[in-house]
Amino acid sequence: MTAFGKLIRTTAFRLTLVYLFLFALFAASLLGYFAWNTRRLITEQITSTVNAEVGEVTEIYNRRGLRGLALTIGNRALRPGANLYLVTAPNGQAIAGNVGSLAPGVMGMEGWTETAYRRLDDNDNTDHRALVRVTEMTNGFRLLIGRDLEERRRLFGIVAKAAQWSILVVVVLGIGGGIFVARRVLQRIDAMTGTAQRIMAGDLSDRLPVGRSGDELDRLAENLNAMLERIEALMTGLKEVSDNIAHDLKTPLTRLRNRAEEALARARSEADYRAALERTIEESDGLIRTFNALLMIARAESGQARGNMDDFDAADVAAGIHELYEPLAEDDGMSLHVKTAPSAMHGNRELISQALANLVENAIKYGKPVVQPIDPEAAAAAKEILIEARREADSVLLSVTDHGPGIPEADRKHAVERFVRLEASRTLPGSGLGLSLAAAVATLHGGELRLGDARPGLVATLVLPARAGAADRLAAQTQDVPQKAA
Repeated sequence: MTAFGKLIRTTAFRLTLVYLFLFALFAASLLGYFAWNTRRLITEQITSTVNAEVGEVTEIYNRRGLRGLALTIGNRALRPGANLYLVTAPNGQAIAGNVGSLAPGVMGMEGWTETAYRRLDDNDNTDHRALVRVTEMTNGFRLLIGRDLEERRRLFGIVAKAAQWSILVVVVLGIGGGIFVARRVLQRIDAMTGTAQRIMAGDLSDRLPVGRSGDELDRLAENLNAMLERIEALMTGLKEVSDNIAHDLKTPLTRLRNRAEEALARARSEADYRAALERTIEESDGLIRTFNALLMIARAESGQARGNMDDFDAADVAAGIHELYEPLAEDDGMSLHVKTAPSAMHGNRELISQALANLVENAIKYGKPVVQPIDPEAAAAAKEILIEARREADSVLLSVTDHGPGIPEADRKHAVERFVRLEASRTLPGSGLGLSLAAAVATLHGGELRLGDARPGLVATLVLPARAGAADRLAAQTQDVPQKAA
């Protein structure tokens, strides 16, 4: 297809033609109304002038008779730019006036008539048009007074010519403007198409060009770029997951195989085989938990869990996690406390509970103080883990605070990646997916996971948006609920 063919097929050019047609139709209608109204006003002016003059001439005839009438008509007919005058006898013979000829039958009809005529002093044989009034006098005489319509015709011609030129200018400018606009739009669309083709070819880092006008194409490009950012992040995450599965899961699978091979080579009794099977099952359960965590992260990052969202109070979630993990914390020598306030929100309760549980598990596992204080009260405080749920402006904050070694600020961004385990935690069991899942759940809900310093220790906070409607409904239900405190 040629460049011109592409140009005239664009939506912008077709819309320009539609608007051009509508505007030309409007302009023609406006000029037509102006011409018609001007014609009507001139006609009214003519009839008013002629009626007044008919009244004057009739009065002169009544006072001075036929002689006075003929003398008056003769004098008025000699004036420059005079009206049309004609007085005829009952037999139709002209007595006085400046009309040389009329269309047949005009003098036989009383009232207003538009007719062709010629003046007595015309040197050419061209007919003119006039609006005349014929009045029957006493004794059968007839009087015609009229006005030439050349002025009305000339004004109508001026308006018609102006309309023609105006419509011509509108059409030319409209088509030119349409071509200009369509070419600009086509250039931007072609640039977007070229970028899209490069992206389809595999270059996910390329982005659509965004101008400075802020129009609908810029907004579309910005949204598509945001979508491409998300797609690139998901593809990068998929690649990282594939690499991590290949590297991080290779070790437990190799260990699983080696144990089975060792059992076959060295086991001598049923007890040996049973112990080997139990270790194999334990290792398999760890792998299953890892895959389940990966699947949950994938669900959260892909947005598949948005269909299970409902209104609930985040304080209930925090209280439930506290009740579930308090015995586990005590068995590990830690003390778990909860501090809540009504925190209505809208989201997937199951995923938020799982994310908060992961933060609590990490705090129990990694939140032990590095140096045990000598003071018993200080030692007890160092082993405390605090779960908090509170409302802050338009956000709901779910946080877990411990007093362990924490995470250095330089490593916090890296810590939320899949299978990442910092140097201090490599000797402890775990898969490195807890913070990744919490971050994915926060992103799913339009929030974020913040890692801060508890001086000493770590503050892991899920910052989630709260909905006003959900907050109002739950506030009425939780006005008199007693709050748990640490």
